Amino acid sequence: MQSFRTEIENPIVEKDIIELEKKIRQFKDGNIDEEKFRSLRLARGVYGQRQPGVQMIRIKLPYGKVTSKQLLRIADVSDEYSRGRLHITTRQDIQIHYVDLERTPELWAELERDQVTLREACGNTVRNVTASETAGIDVDEPFDVSPYAQALFEYFLRNPIGQEMGRKFKVSFSSSDEDTGLSYMHDLGFIAKVQNGERGFKVMLGGGLGSQPRNADELFAFLPTEKIIPMMEGVIRVFDRYGERKSRAKARMKFLLKDIGLDGFKQLLEEEQLAVPIKTYPIDFENYPQVNVAEVEIPKVQIEGKEAFEQWKSTNLVPQKQSGYVAIGIKVLLGDFYTDKARELAKLVQDYAAGELRLSLRQNILIPFVKEELVPFFYQELKTLGFADAGYNKALDITACPGTDTCNLGIASSTGIADELERVIKAEYPQYTNNPDVVIKISGCMNACGQHTMAHIGFQGMSIRTQDKLVAPALQVLLGGGNLGNGNGKFADKVAKIPSKRGPQALRLILDDFDANGNGKSYMDYYAEKGELYFYEFLKPLTDVENLTPEDFIDWGNEEKYKKEIGIGECAGVIVDLVATLFFESEEKIESAEEAIKEGKWAASIYYSYQSIVNSAKALLTAEKVKTNTHASIIKDFDELYVQNGKIAFEGGFEKLALQLNQNEPSEAFAKSYLEDAKMVLERLEAYRKLELEHV
Repeated sequence: MQSFRTEIENPIVEKDIIELEKKIRQFKDGNIDEEKFRSLRLARGVYGQRQPGVQMIRIKLPYGKVTSKQLLRIADVSDEYSRGRLHITTRQDIQIHYVDLERTPELWAELERDQVTLREACGNTVRNVTASETAGIDVDEPFDVSPYAQALFEYFLRNPIGQEMGRKFKVSFSSSDEDTGLSYMHDLGFIAKVQNGERGFKVMLGGGLGSQPRNADELFAFLPTEKIIPMMEGVIRVFDRYGERKSRAKARMKFLLKDIGLDGFKQLLEEEQLAVPIKTYPIDFENYPQVNVAEVEIPKVQIEGKEAFEQWKSTNLVPQKQSGYVAIGIKVLLGDFYTDKARELAKLVQDYAAGELRLSLRQNILIPFVKEELVPFFYQELKTLGFADAGYNKALDITACPGTDTCNLGIASSTGIADELERVIKAEYPQYTNNPDVVIKISGCMNACGQHTMAHIGFQGMSIRTQDKLVAPALQVLLGGGNLGNGNGKFADKVAKIPSKRGPQALRLILDDFDANGNGKSYMDYYAEKGELYFYEFLKPLTDVENLTPEDFIDWGNEEKYKKEIGIGECAGVIVDLVATLFFESEEKIESAEEAIKEGKWAASIYYSYQSIVNSAKALLTAEKVKTNTHASIIKDFDELYVQNGKIAFEGGFEKLALQLNQNEPSEAFAKSYLEDAKMVLERLEAYRKLELEHV
């Protein structure tokens, strides 16, 4: 571990990495529980893979921004620790697969040399902050949302309030009312607005996908920019206390909103305001790093295949609000590309553009600040790299999660069918290369990492059982979803379930019908006009499972017969309920609270003390097999079961003691007194537990 100490300048990051290495050793030696270890590594971007013995590493890239230097670093890391393949996710991260667990600390240390982090890329945390990939260049944007996304990312990274929530928390920024950041499907979504000359955001709350998609509610029609971080801190505090923790299926923000309603949530949010350490948080957007475009002579190029060049220009050039520049979209098939191409791309962007790329929510790459006169040169260079396919963000550009390739939760192949559908469109429906109106998305399971529930045409991986109990890979066909803009969206209807090998035929029927009868309407309007039953009727013949062939039992991209295998999902981590482990966690929280006080971080210390108090109570409730679904219920139930009946004495009650954190402003005096309360709670509850065990 000495190399980490000498190469990492940031002591906080160094401590993080050393802690990961320490926990890996403890886990390998059998001194730390597997579930506890899983929670810890997930919060550090280390995710279990479908294949045993290896990990997927998720690299957190706020709002998809990656510099040429960072991309080169990521490529080097992938070559050294993995297999040289990079995967762009639908949350603007980069993932690398097949990494040895024991090498993850040194991998992380290498990335941090260019300010690239794994921290909170997975687990029950604030995940990567996403944004419109056109932020800063969007011709319709009232202002660049990038500085605000960056400030929010920095504020909540390692913030104790968002480290161990009941579930993950996703945030997005949209540059304009077009809502290309998809605010309507996020836990918290921001849409840029200007009101009376003041910058601010429309704020959307409680959206989500999965098996029960929900359109976000409008929390604020307009919130000034200096209020967004304090507001989000309050939102997370409410979610952390009242959000479900036991049942993962009900643990997202959308279910809390469904249970208590928007007005109920607003009331809880108001009750947290005293505890929020900052009331305004001005964001210095004027000092956000300025773009430096390379000054070069324009190379002379001779374009071969003028028709292909014009086709590419019509689909892959994105207008910029900056005069004389365009952005170039690179269509990345299934989000996968390799390090040799990544290095060449990084060098090209460094030498001839602004040294920056943006990863998109559709798993693509956008190169901003390309001088218009350099477009032919870029086309020629990108063509050499295999990055000049037409159809950026068009119907031909299919989004898909990794599915059964690497994910534990994958039920059927999403990448295999996506590859085949793109082939069908290219060969049989070339007109859709230019069609921005039909969005196709595919997920390998109901969790919707491929965002199939918000697609015009979506496919979800499933399995199907015949009468003789044989199991074959299947696809749920969903139709009619889409983004309506300004925080509104429509989720797709589940129309039919078909064997996977019939996916291409389903697409043909859908596109043939639209071509014949669409009459110039948008696909969403056409679907709404015809209705779900209309589409079910012409897809119905594909649902018959009594005439399956041997080929139907082999999934796309596979040669062996399909076998349904679903592992333990790690999308949100697992909360550990072992009594001894919970008491141990309480001790760790107290140590963190003490350290925060030494650093003058009163609010952080208070939250660590609160977590210790709740963990200690949870330990005893767990021993009694009492449900511990939310922090709020833990506090209430502990009061009823242990304090009110006189088993353990707390003057004024346990709830009053625990909830001091939202009854006091975060001061040094309160932080110190609350820490002493946390120590007292742990001491009394451990003593009670010890007596219990002695009398068993």
